Amino acid sequence: MKQYAIGIQNFESLIKDGYYYVDKTKLMYRLVTTGRYYFLSRPRRFGKSLLLSTLQAYFEGKRELFEGLEIEKLEADWTPHPILHLDLNTQKYDTPESLEKILDEQLTEWEKLYGSNPLEVGPARRFDGIIKRAHEKTGQRAVILVDEYDKPMLQAIGNDELQSAYRETLKPFYGALKSRDADIRFAFLTGVTKFGKVSVFSDLNNLNDISMWDKYYDVCGISEAELERDFREDVEALAEAQGMAYDDCVARLKHMYDGYHFDAGTPGVYNPFSLLNTFAKLKFGYYWFETGTPTYLVKLLQLHNYDLNEMANEQTSEDVLNSIDAASTNPIPVIYQSGYLTIKDYDPEFELYTLGFPNEEVEKGFVRYLMPFYTTVNQSKTAFEISRFVKEIEAGNCDAFFTRLRSFYADIPYEMQRDLEVHYQNVLFIVFRLMGFHVGVEYHTSNGRVDLVLKTKARIYVMEFKFDGTAEEAMRQINEKGYATPFMADGRQVVKVAVNFSRDTKTIDKWIVEEA
Repeated sequence: MKQYAIGIQNFESLIKDGYYYVDKTKLMYRLVTTGRYYFLSRPRRFGKSLLLSTLQAYFEGKRELFEGLEIEKLEADWTPHPILHLDLNTQKYDTPESLEKILDEQLTEWEKLYGSNPLEVGPARRFDGIIKRAHEKTGQRAVILVDEYDKPMLQAIGNDELQSAYRETLKPFYGALKSRDADIRFAFLTGVTKFGKVSVFSDLNNLNDISMWDKYYDVCGISEAELERDFREDVEALAEAQGMAYDDCVARLKHMYDGYHFDAGTPGVYNPFSLLNTFAKLKFGYYWFETGTPTYLVKLLQLHNYDLNEMANEQTSEDVLNSIDAASTNPIPVIYQSGYLTIKDYDPEFELYTLGFPNEEVEKGFVRYLMPFYTTVNQSKTAFEISRFVKEIEAGNCDAFFTRLRSFYADIPYEMQRDLEVHYQNVLFIVFRLMGFHVGVEYHTSNGRVDLVLKTKARIYVMEFKFDGTAEEAMRQINEKGYATPFMADGRQVVKVAVNFSRDTKTIDKWIVEEA
């Protein structure tokens, strides 16, 4: 069996220690021979750091590391270049000084190699001088690799003053990539997001953004073709360990970890971190989420009072997806670029992308993560509470079910009280979305159709929810519009449920249950 490179981000150590490498070097060779300045946005744990490390080994001329890989047949010239590799991923950025400190440490290391000039004051001037001297000293133009360029900006979301300070530092710093063009052979910046408009990239118009370019959709991650080519024995071992047929195991892997689309019309890409963990441990799990979900995502959703119902079917343009303004009131670009939403469809007539959750791991993990931020239930009890909801509804105990749901609205956080209706809908979304992984749930909010249909082995529940109306009004709507009629021939007991949420009490005040 293979040694899986889980968490290994250094290409040289990966190769020397015998870990399996999914060969991306043909794509890498295309990058280095057809352009010079690139930017790539991908979610965390998607292989961005390994890609940069592979580029570093290539530009260091370490041909021996690429033996047997595609690039060995393509490259004849392995000339070493000076490498300026900046990793911003490991620091906690909570003050302007924290960014200045890590830049100073890295610049000092480079100055030991290529010299310094006392007239160069500040990170931008020092970086500019280092690039120039690296070229002069080695006779080869510099290669600049920046990993997680946006980490300081992301950690400062919601703090306008800190965002401004980081912007003032990073904008001229990255500007050296343009001013020192004659001294640069290649530059590649990666991050989770792309900040635009008045942000750090506003003057850096020579970067080629390949984040949504179909030629490079699988430059990070694992494609369907790579799964079939490189991991058949691993899928067979997983299927045997789980007591599954091979085809069923492939379908389960696809449902759990595939589905990332970085351009309309391209095949899906698997999350490599979760896929490799699954093969290593021979069991399915929510591995990506076990590494932690950034709290800035929830802060954005709450700050803008976002209606979570829109998340699973959001429509937006490419301009919105590709550029994040630190002062934006739209959280969707950050959620998309962070990997929690992906492209599901594209309307060429109106140039609109439809977004949705890429797979079960992301949907279930993210919605489960949201619950403590919107209800009184802490994260450790989320699964327990959902199991009780499922058991109560399967037993036909609607009173227990809605009594429990009503308790979720107690002690509504102050920031949620600005729009109680959105908060009410968000709690419903979280609860029923999580229940949907165990029983059949179809949740709607648009007019003209029933709000929710919930199917168990014995019953079908037809539910209508009102905000500041009455439960009687909701039941009347169910009856007048015949919401229960399509399910009467099913053979299961059909139950009509009408629920009202009161603005005055800030919780569910009444529900009515009737058999159809």
